[in-house]
Amino acid sequence: MKPKEILVFGASGQIGRHLIRKLTKNNYKVIAVTRNIHQKGYILKTQANPGYLEIVELNYFNIEMIDSLLEQCSVCINLIGILHENKKNSFKKIHTNLPDLLSKLAAKNNIEKFIHLSSLGIEKSIDSNYALSKLEGENKIKNNFEKSVILKPSVVYSVDDNFTTNFMTLLSRLPLMPIYYNGKTKFSPIHVTDLVEIIFGVVQGKTNEKTIECIGPEVFSFKEIILKLLKAIDKKRLLIPLPLSIAKLTAKIFEIMPNPLITVDQIKLLKYDNIPSGKYKTNFELDLNAKKMFDEEIEKYSFNWRTGGQYSRTKILRIEK
Repeated sequence: MKPKEILVFGASGQIGRHLIRKLTKNNYKVIAVTRNIHQKGYILKTQANPGYLEIVELNYFNIEMIDSLLEQCSVCINLIGILHENKKNSFKKIHTNLPDLLSKLAAKNNIEKFIHLSSLGIEKSIDSNYALSKLEGENKIKNNFEKSVILKPSVVYSVDDNFTTNFMTLLSRLPLMPIYYNGKTKFSPIHVTDLVEIIFGVVQGKTNEKTIECIGPEVFSFKEIILKLLKAIDKKRLLIPLPLSIAKLTAKIFEIMPNPLITVDQIKLLKYDNIPSGKYKTNFELDLNAKKMFDEEIEKYSFNWRTGGQYSRTKILRIEK
């Protein structure tokens, strides 16, 4: 039997950092893969107890090195994903080709389990390149390696996310907020610690399900989420439904930026609900419950976007007392 070491791709991201803390705290040895150890290594080193974490720098398509790492591990977890394409990374390269490669090498080394993070609500999004690349990646994995588990989370949020924090930044700076598709698109946001608990449960073998839709305990529309964020940062903004043609035009302008606020492809995705499809079981059906409530969690870090910053938090605490 192979040693109980876990190989993690995408270790320096929001989910990866929380997962490393959870795994190493429970005495799992983790090999964390990064493309730039000088830029990301110092962050990763703070996430684990000494002796439980090894950081490796490699190109994600270095077949020989990945193969040698898998020889040492019993579980491989792929958390890598991108929200928009650039000259170096396309959706197909990251969401299809990489999972295809990793699952083939996992099969070759006959590891205990390959866990892959995909996305919820992408089955109907046939006009989105992001969704199509994710779906193709899922299909490649299923064909390549029987002992694979695909996790499909809704929006994952925390103080380190690219969702609530980006919108709170926009809402704190702009006098009005554009609403796409009348704000009716539904989400079931899941806190990063709840998602990590689900991943940890899969690592421990608490379920043999091959595909799991990962959701939080609540469902909100896009407009409801924006209103909750506004309340959390104590701001009032005019919410304006934006015609699709204008929305796509503004997104094309944003795409010129290195880190666009929104892209045309993301606007296409917003047309489809991000809630369970009914095709697969959810974490709740498998007794892998998510307990974090959206309002309570965003309140813990929303003071960063209020007038007065951390001092506004002190004021609110005094009022509550």
